[in-house]
Amino acid sequence: MASGYILNRGVLTLGIHCQRVCRNVSLSQVREKKRWMKAYTYLMAKKLKLEGPPPPKPRSQQPHWDYHAEVQAFSTRLHENFSLEPLKTAFINPCYLQAEQERRKGLGVDSETTALVLKDNIQLSEKGTSFVRSFLTDWCRASFPSLPGEGVEGIVGHLTSQAVVTYVARNLGIEDLTMSAEFPVPDDVLHSTFMAVIGALQESSGAERTGLFLRDFLVTELIGKDLFDMWTVVNPMGLLVEELSKKNVPLPEPRLIRSAGASTVLPLYFVGLYSDKKLLAQGPGETVLAAEEEAARVALRKLYGYTENRKPFDFSPQRQHQQPLIQSVSSN
Repeated sequence: MASGYILNRGVLTLGIHCQRVCRNVSLSQVREKKRWMKAYTYLMAKKLKLEGPPPPKPRSQQPHWDYHAEVQAFSTRLHENFSLEPLKTAFINPCYLQAEQERRKGLGVDSETTALVLKDNIQLSEKGTSFVRSFLTDWCRASFPSLPGEGVEGIVGHLTSQAVVTYVARNLGIEDLTMSAEFPVPDDVLHSTFMAVIGALQESSGAERTGLFLRDFLVTELIGKDLFDMWTVVNPMGLLVEELSKKNVPLPEPRLIRSAGASTVLPLYFVGLYSDKKLLAQGPGETVLAAEEEAARVALRKLYGYTENRKPFDFSPQRQHQQPLIQSVSSN
């Protein structure tokens, strides 16, 4: 009896001691890479190298996409009052309708019973293109009254080029909403879609709001651009002589002002243009002829008011010459 009591007490004491020890010991699990991870990663990298990256998917084929909500959000995001139907039509390109009809024909679907009740954006694109060119031409003439017609056409051509328009369209999120047969959307399709959006905005909000939209998103691409990067002038000295002759100013005389490293591989010359003993402009160049042409370009920038230190463009909401400019565009 006594031995049994002592045994039970010893077992109880041993259990209490084990509980105290277990409380002081902290068990932590270390997560390491599995054995199969190295082979799997190697195979996936080899497959990516052989097959290349997967083709990009349009946003409409990814989860959580509501086209109607996205179109409404596009209008709200730009703070413009678009009419919903013209805006949806602006995103529908003819290539998408043709591809969709061919896809349904390949599936054996009856074209009469399941006809596409959609309208393409050709008319809106033509209307938007006409308005954009008219507005930009009037804006350039109002901002640079001394600029000749060739220079105005060069600036308008730069702002309406595919590179500039597609850059603006992609940053505005138009590419995700564009219905096209190919993805990524080709530049020409995205260009026509942007012009169709401008046409839809003109129908919805009028010429004034559309002009402000172009001023805020398209005209701002002129910031940091040189005039002769947009307008190619083959003979700047001849153009300068022509402009000075129209103003009855004596013809310019080029003179070498200073030079450095004339006998080295990289020489530098500065040529100044003088008219009636007054310095019109000066420009650098690796040769005397190149310096003379650069000085002529500097003088032309001064004549046309397109210098680097000119007054910044006024993009404030209220402009004095904005109203007659919009009226002239709407009258066209």
